[in-house]
Amino acid sequence: MDVDQGDQMQKSITNLSSWSVEDVEAHMAGLPRGQELERIRVVAQSHVNRSLEPREVRLRWAKLSLAANKQFHGDEPWSQTRMRCQEFRLRTWVIEHIGPDADPDWNPDALAEDTIAALSLQPGQAEATAANWRELPIEQIGVLRRHKNLTGHIDRLMPSLRPGPIKDQLAAWASVRAHLP
Repeated sequence: MDVDQGDQMQKSITNLSSWSVEDVEAHMAGLPRGQELERIRVVAQSHVNRSLEPREVRLRWAKLSLAANKQFHGDEPWSQTRMRCQEFRLRTWVIEHIGPDADPDWNPDALAEDTIAALSLQPGQAEATAANWRELPIEQIGVLRRHKNLTGHIDRLMPSLRPGPIKDQLAAWASVRAHLP
């Protein structure tokens, strides 16, 4: 590759938003964990949110955003929470604005189940622990804070859910969430 081709490629890489979904998918393939994945997540999500492209293309961008998000984050609790929060927000947005379907990523009931599965506490347990949260060790405050973050999307998800135990659990979390640090 000559210098002009290298400069041209560098310029085009800096503007991922002008690339096709196929080109961004190819670019992401094999990337190591790093900031480029976060950039891909953001660009892909912007295509989902603002695009006039057909539903199928927007959902493909959404899948790409979810994949970049998952690949970018590490295994530490805060990193996993950030990953899940971003995932839950995007999935909720797609359900609200593009519409639900049978794909588990865009199915409200599957998202509700994934939300419950990501929580290690029961709503009553979290509320009782949070009653005197200022006196807790920092690690316990962190657990409560992660639960608050992981439930940030549920008010928007609730209207899409069928009545039942999962919806009831999320309703309990919606009321407890206000009491978490």
